[in-house]
Amino acid sequence: MKRSIFPILLFALGIVTTLQAQTPKEEIKLLLEQRDEQVKTLLGPKGSEYSDEQRAEIKDIINGVIDFESMAKYALEDTYDTLSTEIQTEFVDLFATIVRDQSLNKLDIYRAEVTYNSITVDGNEAMVKTFAELDDIRTPVDYTMVLKGEEWVITDLILDEVSTAESYNRQFQRIIKRKGFESLLSTLRKRAARS
Repeated sequence: MKRSIFPILLFALGIVTTLQAQTPKEEIKLLLEQRDEQVKTLLGPKGSEYSDEQRAEIKDIINGVIDFESMAKYALEDTYDTLSTEIQTEFVDLFATIVRDQSLNKLDIYRAEVTYNSITVDGNEAMVKTFAELDDIRTPVDYTMVLKGEEWVITDLILDEVSTAESYNRQFQRIIKRKGFESLLSTLRKRAARS
């Protein structure tokens, strides 16, 4: 009996060692590949109908590795530090709700085949460059990521050379300069309420 357990223990230890030996590049690629595969599995064949529960699950997986707080801070710039903790929390929640809802606008894009061109890691920061190919159209999709605790999270998504974080930054700063932060907050509350 003891002999039969020994190879199993060695095998288990081998798995643990392999997992521990993963480089940051391998961790990041595995994280994004698993996310991609989960979404594709849930989407099923093209033209599928989705229940509210399925859409919620897809939304959670797509957005599960995004650092909404970091993106929200970037979008608000110095204004963020002038807000109370309560308003900061509300703003991040509203921002996350809007971004998460927009991620479901065109579900077919998540069916694209992804090719990883490069993953560059510099300390706790990383840049991932990929191509997403769908219907013979190749689109560059890049991610900036940071290591938070023991998990890599996305701080920006650059689609066809357009930065998501910078787009929100320009949009929000324009509103703040013209109408003030309260106007921006009111607009976001209305948009989130329609979700």
